[in-house]
Amino acid sequence: MDKYIKTPITEEVTKDLKSGDYVYITGTIYVARDAAHKRMIEALDKGEGLPIDIKDATIYYMGPSPAREGRPIGSAGPTTATRMDKYAPTLLDLGEKAMIGKGKRSKEVMDAIVRNKAVYFAAVGGAGALLSKCVEKSEIVCYEDLGAEAILKMEVKDFPVIVVVDCDGNNLYETAIKEYCELT
Repeated sequence: MDKYIKTPITEEVTKDLKSGDYVYITGTIYVARDAAHKRMIEALDKGEGLPIDIKDATIYYMGPSPAREGRPIGSAGPTTATRMDKYAPTLLDLGEKAMIGKGKRSKEVMDAIVRNKAVYFAAVGGAGALLSKCVEKSEIVCYEDLGAEAILKMEVKDFPVIVVVDCDGNNLYETAIKEYCELT
């Protein structure tokens, strides 16, 4: 089912999203990869605050490329989510409600998704140029010294994703395999 949602993504939103839903996100999402996640967790370990408001936030695991003239960003494709798995449960427990990436997640992340009524979306790998057309604005908000791994704040319109893991723990990667095996 196609659903159109706006950020911030709250529990009210996640409870209506089901594994396999096609979703179009409009609003603010943050971009952070492993180096930024590591730095955020190190800040928390030191008793410092996070550089972004994590409550009901959506974090996109993306490796941006430089913007072409007249565009806010270059290619905007997803990166492999498992690299953030050691950091994601902590951020989910602090209020993050949605993650966008590609690939499977660990049991610890799956448990944190259910515990926090969050959601994991997948963006289509290899479609970075097309996904970038949904980005209306992009700016570095912190960790500029990390270059392509800095945290970005992006404004998106109808950014297409698929619900892989919903807040009840239903996992499209598992159910799709079962359905395929039943057909063959």
